[in-house]
Amino acid sequence: MAEPLKILFMGTPEFALPSLDKLSQAGEHIIAVVCQPDRPRGRGRKLCSCPSKKWAAVHNVAVLQPERCKDCGFVDQVRKLAPDLIVVASFGQILPDELLAIPKLGALNVHASLLPKYRGASPIPYAILNGDKETGVTTMQIIRKLDAGPILLQRKLPIEPEDTTGTLQEKLAALGAELLVETIDKLKAGKIQPRPQDETLAVYAPAIKKEQGLIDWREPAEMIWRKVRAFNPWPGAYVGRGDRLLKIWKAEPAEAGGKPGTILEAHQKWIEVACGKGSLRILELQPAGKKKMTPAAFLAGHRLGTEFDF
Repeated sequence: MAEPLKILFMGTPEFALPSLDKLSQAGEHIIAVVCQPDRPRGRGRKLCSCPSKKWAAVHNVAVLQPERCKDCGFVDQVRKLAPDLIVVASFGQILPDELLAIPKLGALNVHASLLPKYRGASPIPYAILNGDKETGVTTMQIIRKLDAGPILLQRKLPIEPEDTTGTLQEKLAALGAELLVETIDKLKAGKIQPRPQDETLAVYAPAIKKEQGLIDWREPAEMIWRKVRAFNPWPGAYVGRGDRLLKIWKAEPAEAGGKPGTILEAHQKWIEVACGKGSLRILELQPAGKKKMTPAAFLAGHRLGTEFDF
C-alpha cells in the first residue's frame, strides 16, 4: 500500500467538504486547510467561519486564511509545511507559480464541469441556463491560466429536469470527491497520462451577478424555467423590487399563450403566467420578508390583478 501523501487542501464552501471527507477516509494526511478569511454575514454582520474551516476544527487540522495566496508570508508558510500535493476544490483564487512549484506532485483541482466547457466561477448554473442534458466533474493539473491545465480524469452526470444549482452542486461535490481519490491513487501508481485541453472548445462561466435573477416575461418560458433552477439558491429568480420583490423557487414550463406577464390561471396548484413563448406555472414563491410558500398560501393573502407584476 502506498504511503499517505501530505496534502495541503485549498477550498472554502460546502462543495469542498465531500473531498475533505474522502481524503481523510482514504488515509491521506491533510496537513492544513486553506480557506478564505472569515467574512461578516447576515443582518448582524457577524464574522462567520466557512464550511471548510469548521471541518478543520472538528478534525483538528491546521487552518490558514490568507487574503491573497500570492503573499510572500503565505508562500513561506506552505514551503515550511512541505506538502507532497496541493488539492484545490472551489477556492476562488489563481495560485502563483511560487506556490505551484512547492509540492513534488504539483497541484490538482476538482472542477464542477467537463472541461474545457465552463471554466470559471459558476459552471453549475451555466450548465442549467444553457439547457445542457449532462455535466460532470474534472480533475486537472493546475497552471497559471484559469481552469486550463491538463485533464487527469473526468466523470459525467446527467442533469435532471428538477435539478437546481443547489441539488446539482451536492451531486457533483460527491462525485468530485470520489474522482479525487481515484485520481490520487492513479497518480501514486503512475497510471495517469494528463491530456491537454482543446482551447477551441473552451467556454467560460463567470461569476453570477444578482441582477441576472430578474425575470423578463418576454423571454420564452423554457428560458425562465432554467433561470428559476439555475439561480436557486442564489440569487433567486425574481420579479419586482425592494419590499415588493418576489422570488420564484419552483416552476414548470407550459404551452399556453398570451401577452407576456399576463396571469392566465391562478389556483391552489399553480399560478400560470404568459411568457414570450409558452407559459410558466409557478409552484413555489416567496414574497419579500416572508417564507417560501405554495400558490394556495400565497393566494390566501394576496389579491392578483391581470398581470404578474410586483
